[in-house]
Amino acid sequence: MKAVIQRVTRASVEVDGKIVGQIRAGLVVLLGVARGDTESDLTYLVEKIPALRIFSDEAGKMNRSLAEIGGGVLAISQFTLLGDTRKGRRPGFDQAADPATAQRLYGQFIEQLRQTTDLTVETGIFGAHMKIDLVNDGPVTFVLDSRY
Repeated sequence: MKAVIQRVTRASVEVDGKIVGQIRAGLVVLLGVARGDTESDLTYLVEKIPALRIFSDEAGKMNRSLAEIGGGVLAISQFTLLGDTRKGRRPGFDQAADPATAQRLYGQFIEQLRQTTDLTVETGIFGAHMKIDLVNDGPVTFVLDSRY
């Protein structure tokens, strides 16, 4: 499972001209589910993401976690994170999980975040064409992979 996380001052996701999820300060999590991913992969990310010390403290150092600042999460499914661009000009998506598995694990990721934290967790709509508006703070962006 791959996640691109971006520290933001605000973010929203729009589907068909309507905002379906939005947060203030926190993290946008773009989540890609790979073939072979299991509940242990999503549990790794659910435990890791809220605890990462990537928010500034009073001295301006990355020393505070999402949980400590009371920030929100905007979780967006994004199978293109599994795109293989090594050959040719068109990405291949053989490493992406099938849609049913990806939707199930994405849903479990969101549910586990909501159940195990006090964070506000907003989402996009799985499989929809979405427009994401965000202000990356820093910029601070990390790539997490549950397999490495």
